[in-house]
Formats: sequence, C-alpha cells, structure tokens
Amino acid sequence: MKTGLKRIIALATVMAMSVMLLAGCGGSSGGEETGNTGSTDGITVFNSKMEIQDQLLEMAKKYEKETGVHVEVYYSSDTVSAHLATRYASDNPYTLSMVDAKDIYSLAEEHAADLSGEEWVKDTEYAIDIGGKTYGFPVCVEARGIIYNADAIEKITGKKFDPEQYKTLKAFKGLIEELKKGGMEAPTGVMKEDWSLGAHYLAQVYEEQEDPDAFLMDLSKDKVKLMKNEKFNSLMDTFDVLKDNNYARESAISAEREISEKKLAEGEIAFMFGGNWDWSQINQFDYTENMGIMPVPQDMDDGMNEKLVGGGSKYFFIDSSANTTDEQRQQAKDFLNWLVYNENGQSFLVNDCALVPAFSNIKLPISDPLGASVSKYTNAGKLIPNYNYLPDDHFAILGAMFQKYLAGISDREGFAKDVETYWHTKTLERHPE
Repeated sequence: MKTGLKRIIALATVMAMSVMLLAGCGGSSGGEETGNTGSTDGITVFNSKMEIQDQLLEMAKKYEKETGVHVEVYYSSDTVSAHLATRYASDNPYTLSMVDAKDIYSLAEEHAADLSGEEWVKDTEYAIDIGGKTYGFPVCVEARGIIYNADAIEKITGKKFDPEQYKTLKAFKGLIEELKKGGMEAPTGVMKEDWSLGAHYLAQVYEEQEDPDAFLMDLSKDKVKLMKNEKFNSLMDTFDVLKDNNYARESAISAEREISEKKLAEGEIAFMFGGNWDWSQINQFDYTENMGIMPVPQDMDDGMNEKLVGGGSKYFFIDSSANTTDEQRQQAKDFLNWLVYNENGQSFLVNDCALVPAFSNIKLPISDPLGASVSKYTNAGKLIPNYNYLPDDHFAILGAMFQKYLAGISDREGFAKDVETYWHTKTLERHPE
C-alpha cells in the first residue's frame, strides 16, 4: 500500500472518531453522497463546501454548454478524509478534489498533479507549494474576527460606527457599556459550537505567536505556561467580555447558532465572533445592510488588533494517478483557468457563490458585507495567516474544554491546564513555510 494511501486511511480513522462540521469549511457525518447524474465522461469534482453545492451543480450544466466538457459534481456528508479514502481504496479518485489546506500538505505529494506551470500561480499569494511544486489551487479567501451590526450600534450611539476606533479592549468595553446604557441589554452573542471555540477562537492564540510552529512544539514539551503567555491572556480577556455580555449567558452552551445569527442580523445584538462564511446563515434572516467584520479587540501594541485571521480556504487538487487520464487532467486545468480568467467563471465565484476570490486579477465587487470586509483587509495586507496544521482531534477535544469555560464550569487556569495537557500528548515537527 502506498504511503499516501496509508496516510489518508489513517487520517480517516481518526476523523471518524471526531466528526467535523466547520462552518465555511463544510463536511459532517452521515456518509451520504449527492451529485448530478449521467455520463462520467469528462471530469469529476468533489465539493466539500456544502453551502455552494447547488451553485456548483448549476454551474456544471452551464459549463458543459459553454465548453462541451461534462462535469460531475459530488458532495458527501462524510468527513473529507474518510470520503476520499474510500475513493482511493476503490481506485476511483475524483479528477478534482476540494479539500482543506492540511489535506494538501498530507496527501499532495502522493496523489496530486504538479500545477507549477499554470498561469494562475502568478496571480495568487495563496497557492500551496510543497518541495518547490504547486499542488493546491485556492478556491477563496476566508477570514474571522468580530462580526458587527453597525446599524444596531448607530441606532443607540447616534454616531457612525468606525471599527478602527475600537481596536483596544478598553475602547471595546466602553462601547459595550454605552450600548447597555442605551437599552441593548446584552450586546453580544457567542457561538457555543466546538469548531468555533476550538478551531477558530483558540487557534488565534497560536496564530498570533511570532512562530506558531515553535510555540506549539514548546507547548508540547511543557516549555510554555499559558497563564504566563501574553497572547493567551489577551485573547481570553476579550473572550470574557463577549461571554459576560452574551444574550445567552445563563444558558451559553444551549444557544443555537441560528438564533444567535438571527439576533445579530436583525440588530438585537451588536457583536459575535465568526467569519465571512456566516453570511450564508445571516442572509436567511431580515438582516440590516450595514454589517461587517473587525479584528478582535485587544490591549496590545503589536498590530495584531488591526488584522483579521485568514487566508486561502479550501483548495482544489488534481489527481495524479493512472486512474485519471492526461486528457482529464488537462480538462481539470482548463476548468481552474476558467474560474480565474473567464468572466463567467469569475462571476460564478463572486456573484453565484458569494466568495472572496484568492486571485488578484479578479476585480468584481464583493456582493455581501462580510466578504467585503474580508476583501478590504486582504487587499491591505492585514491578515494573520491561518495555522493549517492543527491535529484532527484538536477542535473536538479542546472545543469541549472551551465549552466548559463558556459554561462557567472551569476557570481560566483550568482551561489553560486543559490546553497544555492536550498538547503534551502530541509529538510535533516543523512544517513547510
């Protein structure tokens, strides 16, 4: 058995024990596979971003009419790694697979075609290179921070909301108090989901370190005490403000995501930690138009409170095995170029899927306010890079520990100890830049 196949099956085994539903990242349990049906001539595409499945199916029909190339699009509610493992084991890989960055690093050298010579490589900062070769095509840019409803804020303060004025926790707390005095009983919402807490908020503690890899290696070797770490305490100070002013404070781990996003969309609350993927939920409600994402406020002077955390999100790779023909590989390359350089392809990404493109040549205006915020910070070079190497059980185990903290069952010192204990079980190595 090839090393890469062993790796993906091992990864699938781990993932089956802790199912991941990252909003904006897709994937869940269940194993049901859906897609268009018909001839398998042409290329097959695996989609792991559930909120754009309908758009991809419709695009496939239009693309065939435009180019004559048949495209089969599939989505599985199983985890990405588990689903791909079954396809590789049956010698039936997809021509194009949409995966997370960590999957590219784990699998590309064994399973992905080298895309270094493609034209689009020069037009993006987010392609994934390994060993001097390009394997990962970035589908979009996503970022996270504090989502705000400016209309709700301005209704109480009577002045235009400028996120730049609330970079520090001191200023942010002052605004929270002003909103409460003005009649907004609880200005914040906190998503209780383990992926939001463990894979997004806690991960920012690592991502803000000068060298995340070195920091986590030291943490695994018991050389770091989080209660003495400036970043951990800074971000937890901000989280405490969100937690203490949460509309669901008395039942924080029972709060439903949809309810929180409805309250934010309609202006009942003003702030919630999240990312631009949340727009797919927010736009289902009677939302106000003046919304956006701002950096997490912190009383720091290193500039991190002026940046969102983000980067390329979801990556296509093209299968390199003998099960895919050279003609299919070329058709897949042509499809990727269509997304980047064809007007219809660009419109599909930006208008149909409401994604923030990862390519500098795509100048179409972003259609949703959260995506527009992300585009603004991206264009200004104000993104803290995602850390793409978290172990697969990180969000489930530490997300659960974070939920205990959110519920008041543990305190900061206890949570810090939980995080340290988790990392003490990991043997780490430095990853590619």
